Amino acid sequence: MTWLKPVGIDENAQEAFSDFLGQLETRLADPATDRYRLVRDVLAEVMYGREYAQLLVDAPMAALNLDARNVTFEAEYYMATDEAKFGAVKPLLWLWKNLDLTPFGQNPVTGIPMRRILAGHIFRRVGRNFKCWQNVEFSVGYNMDVGDDVVIHRHVLLDDIGGIELHDGASVSDYVNIYSHTHSVLDGPDVTLRKTVIGRGARVTYHATILAGSVVSDDAMLATHALLRGDIPPHGIAMGIPAKVTRYKLRSEQEYGVDARTHPHGPGRKANPSFPEPTPNQTRKPTLEEMGEG
Repeated sequence: MTWLKPVGIDENAQEAFSDFLGQLETRLADPATDRYRLVRDVLAEVMYGREYAQLLVDAPMAALNLDARNVTFEAEYYMATDEAKFGAVKPLLWLWKNLDLTPFGQNPVTGIPMRRILAGHIFRRVGRNFKCWQNVEFSVGYNMDVGDDVVIHRHVLLDDIGGIELHDGASVSDYVNIYSHTHSVLDGPDVTLRKTVIGRGARVTYHATILAGSVVSDDAMLATHALLRGDIPPHGIAMGIPAKVTRYKLRSEQEYGVDARTHPHGPGRKANPSFPEPTPNQTRKPTLEEMGEG
């Protein structure tokens, strides 16, 4: 059940949009397609209304920055990034990011199906009816595992370098940050990758942050502005900084696909060969004197 209603547009415009998206999907499905060339050509058409070769003559600085071979991503500087996997998705991430800044990307009629098409060629897995709004950022994209009927709203950061799972029906609200890597407090280059899991029907609400390795169980909720550095059990509602479970939804017990109480929690994977061992505890609580109570 949804609270949304259908909205239509001019038939001729809808036909033109559908043809364009259909051609994009067909070309991406062709293993012979040069993704870098395809992306620069699409961006030249949508952003500047001309062919790439002509744009290169008329405005070379604009043209050169449409070709993903001429740009770098933050993830390319990470030791943990798989060069081959990232090379395959890099131009598609560049297309996604840039189209989001245009009327084409801001228009739900074109932007949402465009992202659904690209997700199918970027993510490790994406289920049916994926719905993603504009200005969502990924670290590498290829470590996203997304189920059916997942919704991601505007300005979300999905740091999937260590892996992110979004199970069926999960909802991620505007300005949420979800991480899958963590830094040692003493040695910043000591990085540990931990998969972060959001269960079936779980909701992560506005401006919340989830740290690496956290497990949000099926039907759980993380409240607005909360900071989660652990788990939420099924049907739990966690609030605050750090987030703690303060309420439970009135639901009956059921079978769970993701249950933080039984979900395996591994030590994670080290991202820097200079720090191969598990990071030990590196902090202590302040004394009463340091807290001004001595």
